[in-house]
Amino acid sequence: MKPYRNKRLLLMTSIPMLIFFIFFISTLIVSLNVKYESSFIDTALGNVESEDLLIHFLKAENQHFTLEESENDLFSIKNIAESILQFGTNIILSDTTTFFGGELPGITTSLNKTSITEETEYVFESSPPIEVLLKEREVATEKLKQDENIMLVENNLVDHIPNKTVYIYQTHSWESFLPYIKDASSPNHAISNDNRVNVVALGKRLSANLLKEGIGAHHDQTNMTAKLHEKEWKTTMSYNLSREILEVNTNNNSHVEYYIDIHRDSARRDVTTKMINGIEYATLYFVLGTENINYEQNKQFVEKLNKELNKRYPGISRGIYQKSKKDGNGIYNQDISSKAITLEIGGVDNTFEELERSVDAFSEIFSDLYWAGREAIEVNG
Repeated sequence: MKPYRNKRLLLMTSIPMLIFFIFFISTLIVSLNVKYESSFIDTALGNVESEDLLIHFLKAENQHFTLEESENDLFSIKNIAESILQFGTNIILSDTTTFFGGELPGITTSLNKTSITEETEYVFESSPPIEVLLKEREVATEKLKQDENIMLVENNLVDHIPNKTVYIYQTHSWESFLPYIKDASSPNHAISNDNRVNVVALGKRLSANLLKEGIGAHHDQTNMTAKLHEKEWKTTMSYNLSREILEVNTNNNSHVEYYIDIHRDSARRDVTTKMINGIEYATLYFVLGTENINYEQNKQFVEKLNKELNKRYPGISRGIYQKSKKDGNGIYNQDISSKAITLEIGGVDNTFEELERSVDAFSEIFSDLYWAGREAIEVNG
């Protein structure tokens, strides 16, 4: 029998075997409830070269294309076995990170190809278990008292704007700051459900600033930890929960156009603090989900914000971090509007003095773009 007919015979027998093993492995995965990541499909399909596939079928039909089997042969026994292993376990023998990437927080994120437009620091996204969030840490009251005057602006304002066009919320409302948590030093300790010392306080400041600029803003102050616990949901369901809250608001208020989800970064002070004209600011950056229908419009909007922020406050924004489902949520509820923002303000080491300066800077730029957009609408009818 000629060599190419041997190849053909091997192909005819190996394909049914491959189908059987894939079916077997798939059944095993479902029965064991193995976590199956979309990033694997992207990687697996990326490894299939169309030229190799064409050459393989030509080799099966024409002996002139027959070559010695090598590692580059798409349907070699070695490649078939590796494909089965990859389908069943997400493990790639040539990539050691796949052996432990799922067990070490941030390892797969740090190796992905998404980037920040202004800088190259990687942004890690991780939610602590609900059990950790429920163990409330003591607030550093002395430090908080020193900075209380910074956070009193909203109390003196009267909300006279009936139609709210901006919705401010905090999907990870527990994200806090180490200076206000007693005896805390690790980024993992920057957790609190006390709205005086977490990102909810920043939402209050932003809401008050917009009100002063004549912009109606609704500030949601849901304790996300308590709500998740009530529903018996894990913290990985945070965006599902905030989505429910957003949809209720959307149904009750048809005037909302802008959605701002406030977070804080887990990076340390050297990354999240910027000296501008002799004054220290907490840095900002935007997270942009690439897998939603409003991606392009949201991208244009945050690019304007980012550009104007760095124009007036050089270096205050670290840029726009585009994230797909491979390295994060991928949507971040930004499909709810063409002007939906996920805003990271400062990091675990920043003080409210630095944070509020940055909130004020963002408020200024946002307000200017908001009213410029209103004027453009009036001019164009």
